[in-house]
Amino acid sequence: MPRATAWGTLAAVMSASAGPPRGLRGGVALAPLTTFELGGPARWLVEAGDAAAVVDALRWARERGLPVTVLGGGSNVVVADSGVDGLVLRVVACGVAVEAEAGGVLVTAAAGEPWDALVERCVGEGWAGLECLSGIPGTAGATPIQNVGAYGQEAGDTIERVRAIDRASLEVVELGARDLGLGYRTSTLREQPDRFVVVSVSFRLRPAGSPTIAYPELANALAVERHPPSLAAVRRAVLELRRSKSMVIDPADPNRRSAGSFFVNPVLAPHELRAVQERSLAAGIDEAVPSFPAGGDRRKVPAAWLIERAGFGKGHVAGRVGISTRHALALVNRGGATTGELLGLARGIRTRVGELFGVRLRPEPVFLGFPPGDPLEGGEAG
Repeated sequence: MPRATAWGTLAAVMSASAGPPRGLRGGVALAPLTTFELGGPARWLVEAGDAAAVVDALRWARERGLPVTVLGGGSNVVVADSGVDGLVLRVVACGVAVEAEAGGVLVTAAAGEPWDALVERCVGEGWAGLECLSGIPGTAGATPIQNVGAYGQEAGDTIERVRAIDRASLEVVELGARDLGLGYRTSTLREQPDRFVVVSVSFRLRPAGSPTIAYPELANALAVERHPPSLAAVRRAVLELRRSKSMVIDPADPNRRSAGSFFVNPVLAPHELRAVQERSLAAGIDEAVPSFPAGGDRRKVPAAWLIERAGFGKGHVAGRVGISTRHALALVNRGGATTGELLGLARGIRTRVGELFGVRLRPEPVFLGFPPGDPLEGGEAG
């Protein structure tokens, strides 16, 4: 269970002021703070540089009965066209602390620390455990929420603990890996977004450890290496693979207005996978449905394969939105679009995949400013 820390008591004392939190702004456009560049404004916004500032902002909102929405680096969110009511809180605190321990090193990053900069430093120091997560946009504080993963590695493989503000008590608590409920692109932090605000994340890494090479595409990319690949070689290969799919932020890339993979790869039981194969053959698709181990007897099916066979290929255009020319899983704002248009395309994709394969795709981004429930079920918020 999470436990309060002395830091939490200090934060509560420091935030005794009843005045407005530092840096409070009203009517702030959120689209420029997201990689999709979509959505309306925040009624109020605070950028908190430390735990005390987070507590100040939470207390101020509570006293006024305002909902609080946490926004990180904006790389995995969809903001409603109507914007976000209440207070939007961004934790922008940066910094990295390193503790050497027997058999490992504990790297603690403040929630606002840019993620790829942290990975680059760890690779440069020879600390294994994050190398396959190179090039992912966003901040360190978001990694346990989504249990960020790529190329056979997940943040949850190395997360030791998370420090967070308990929104009920306004104390800092420590959450161990077991408290986080880490799963495939999910966690208790994502499932219970109104409970905690992450302020730092600690990763246990392996000094001089071997890189993780578990993903076939990455292994193929590294096959030209004459010697066992270094962490740096794995990072370079991952960055190149991501760049080839427009999965690295590049202002010159026409596919840049995206949140990366929009749908999660479905994980299916054996009978479900057989049903998908039968439906595929009945639809005249004369190829085996690709799948990969996902624990036990379950298999992971690439959502991109399902989407393309359902008629939504790379470069698909639907007005001002579309699909990336380089990756069928990435929906893009082609310029000047609305969130409503984006969701219209996503609904069309999910409906067609469901009709053809009997698989219900689950969106990966976090949706801000929407009513409770599945945002792909009905119309856009307000």
